[in-house]
Amino acid sequence: QLQLVESGGGLVQPGGSLRLSCKASEGTLEDYAIGWFRQAPGKERAGVGCMSRSGANTNFEDSVKGRFTISRDNANNTMFLQMNSLKPEDSGVYYCAADLVYFHCSGWSGDGMKYWGKGALVTVSS
Repeated sequence: QLQLVESGGGLVQPGGSLRLSCKASEGTLEDYAIGWFRQAPGKERAGVGCMSRSGANTNFEDSVKGRFTISRDNANNTMFLQMNSLKPEDSGVYYCAADLVYFHCSGWSGDGMKYWGKGALVTVSS
């Protein structure tokens, strides 16, 4: 059982950077594959990137490749999404998720992921 809590959302100018954190307040995050999903206004939730339990494998949605990275700090039960060179189209509510299975989550709604955070709003605007 995991309880996930995101933090770090906010307003950022285009071209800027933001790091989202997701801490597991219950459970052991290192036992799970992890992922980040976002829901833009008027659109369905879609995968941004996912990481395997070991951290050896990652996959990202094409539009964020080279700009976003996922990392995990198992000692602190926390996962991160580092977002660089942000664009207005990156705006949305970002959700962290975890599951025992490692998914290729690019563009996927994530309906199969077992544990979810409540979301953090990211707004990229000048």
